[in-house]
Amino acid sequence: MLTVTSANVNGLRAAAKKGFVPWLAETAADVLCLQEVRAETAQLPEEVREPAGWHTVHAPAAAKGRAGVSLYTRREPDRVQIGFGSSEFDASGRYAEADLPGVTVASLYLPSGEVGTERQDEKERFMAEFLPYLVELRQRSAADGREVVVCGDWNIAHQEADLKNWKANQKKSGFLPEERAWLTDVLDETHGGYVDVVRALHPDTEGPYSWWSYRGRAFDNDAGWRIDLICATPGIASKAVKAYVERAASYDQRWSDHAPVTVAFDL
Repeated sequence: MLTVTSANVNGLRAAAKKGFVPWLAETAADVLCLQEVRAETAQLPEEVREPAGWHTVHAPAAAKGRAGVSLYTRREPDRVQIGFGSSEFDASGRYAEADLPGVTVASLYLPSGEVGTERQDEKERFMAEFLPYLVELRQRSAADGREVVVCGDWNIAHQEADLKNWKANQKKSGFLPEERAWLTDVLDETHGGYVDVVRALHPDTEGPYSWWSYRGRAFDNDAGWRIDLICATPGIASKAVKAYVERAASYDQRWSDHAPVTVAFDL
């Protein structure tokens, strides 16, 4: 079995004080992909910077207090890569990958956007550069007999079933037609060639949501978005036997506004 978990921690130092550390001690994951770490490596408490039993890769953003991704693996990676060959984004703390036996696992934090602002322009530039890389990664890995699993906060809800209030969000970043079309390309077998593993195992389900606004009673009412995705090449995706969101039992037990998303592959 290979169990992979993706979690946007909404600031790892803050999450460490709210319950992330005991969660990490209990998780059955073999690989953990974190996003929005928002800290320099030296700023992280030792228990999350280099926890016992894990090999860690931290990719902070050059802009302090922003973004940042990390990878935790039980087994020492054979190769580690920060960024995807982008002059604009490789220092932005948005992508890291590691080679394990037979599989490359990546942590992705795709930019969030805001319609009509530079943030949306940045998101679109990232998407334009990242999809060709995903295609190249899949092709290169296939030539080497390897599979690929890309975990992270994709900041796009793909279908109406992926967010509770989809009608009210059709003109908002994260559910724009062009963003959803881009994700369709990622998941198209003739283009990107990846599989949304959670949706493949739960095809007729609303959600399961992985992010809820801190505003109002979004969490209590399960008015969320499914934007934390584990996307994999078809070979390993076909071996996924379980996929679930580790939703906190109650609002006060959350250590992030996101919940961990976990997939177990029977290899």
